[in-house]
Amino acid sequence: MHRMQSDFAPVLLAAAEGRLATARMEWRTDPSVCVVLASGGYPGGYETGKPITGVEAAEASGAVVFHAGTRTGPAGLETSGGRVLGVTARGRDLREAVRNTYAAVKQVHFEGMHYRNDIGRGGTARANG
Repeated sequence: MHRMQSDFAPVLLAAAEGRLATARMEWRTDPSVCVVLASGGYPGGYETGKPITGVEAAEASGAVVFHAGTRTGPAGLETSGGRVLGVTARGRDLREAVRNTYAAVKQVHFEGMHYRNDIGRGGTARANG
């Protein structure tokens, strides 16, 4: 979805009206990478209510931050699930998309946050042949 360039609303309307085959969708050609930020303890037990900072900074760098396990609490944005955020960025090539995504990830913080640090790395290794 991050690479979709078209307006999604007409596509949804076409699907609801049974004419999805006629819907046009345009896609960006540049690669996109998403890294999931998870709560400490996930996929097992984890605590919620941990304040989240840096989402605005990540988005200011050009990333899109998708919310999954978040809520607004007394102090602002906080964790409410195991898979908390999906930080997604594009680049001219896969290597740049990976670099942009992890740069945005470094802007976000919450207690116990963890994530995989190898997302997209296999693809960049294959591209270098």
